[in-house]
Amino acid sequence: MSLLNQLFNRGVFGTKCKTCLNLAISRMKLLQNKRDVQLKHMRKEIAQFLQAGQEAIARIRVEHVIREQDIWAAYEILELFCEFVLARVPIIESQRECPPELREAISSIIFASPRCSEVPDLLQIKNLFTAKYGKEFVSAASELRPDSGVNRTIIEKLSVSAPSGEARLRVLKEIAQEYNLNWDSSNTEAEFSKTHEDLLGGSKHVSGGAAPSQAPAKQGSFSSSPSNGAHSIVAADIKQEPKYLHAPRPLRETHTSYTNEIQPSINDDKAAAVSDTKRETRPKSSEILERARAAIASAERASAAARSAAELVKSL
Repeated sequence: MSLLNQLFNRGVFGTKCKTCLNLAISRMKLLQNKRDVQLKHMRKEIAQFLQAGQEAIARIRVEHVIREQDIWAAYEILELFCEFVLARVPIIESQRECPPELREAISSIIFASPRCSEVPDLLQIKNLFTAKYGKEFVSAASELRPDSGVNRTIIEKLSVSAPSGEARLRVLKEIAQEYNLNWDSSNTEAEFSKTHEDLLGGSKHVSGGAAPSQAPAKQGSFSSSPSNGAHSIVAADIKQEPKYLHAPRPLRETHTSYTNEIQPSINDDKAAAVSDTKRETRPKSSEILERARAAIASAERASAAARSAAELVKSL
């Protein structure tokens, strides 16, 4: 009874496989003809952009042209693989393991099946080979394991990575030559040769240089430059003035406590330096107090104006 089931399953596999392969071949031929028309129209548009001097638009459109050309080339290779497997269906039915001469063709079809959504027949072929050879064989081809045997050109043509600048420049030159355009490619070559890593490196350098200047302000030291320290402290006081009206007093207390803590641990030479810094910071604290008081006064005037406006509205 099991022998009859095996024979029956063989016949079902062969029939389904042949049907799916024939449908995939005919569908890919139709898609190739459709893409031929689209590619001609797209290349003509790019030639018009180059002739009008709109190279920026042409550089963007050419990526889509390269993508369509790669898919067209992948379909051409897959069509040959499907025809090759179709001719060897009786051999596939008679053997439990995948024949070595068919490994590349079958693995390439399995790899391309989820990446070619326009050809759903390839997914049905993949399911048939999954039932025939098991999930491990299909996983090896889908994940591109070392012994999978997937065709290298299929991998490159179905890749989702953006085309290189050299490839885009080459296609643009081919289009200009095809339509007999006297196009100067120097600007495009300079644009493709630019490296955008310098911008990232510059931003990292700026952020790295700004970190040390912010560290002394957090530690509460007054050894930084007068302009940076004054602006940073005043900005902090102004931001906190609605919540804390007596902000300048803690600054004086923290400064005196900080100097009282460090004076016992320094020698006579350093004591002179600390006294000098005290003299330098005294005018700073007075300026800060004046600015804070001015900010508080302005806030009070603004609140008084708001109250008077509210009273006017109520009286109306």
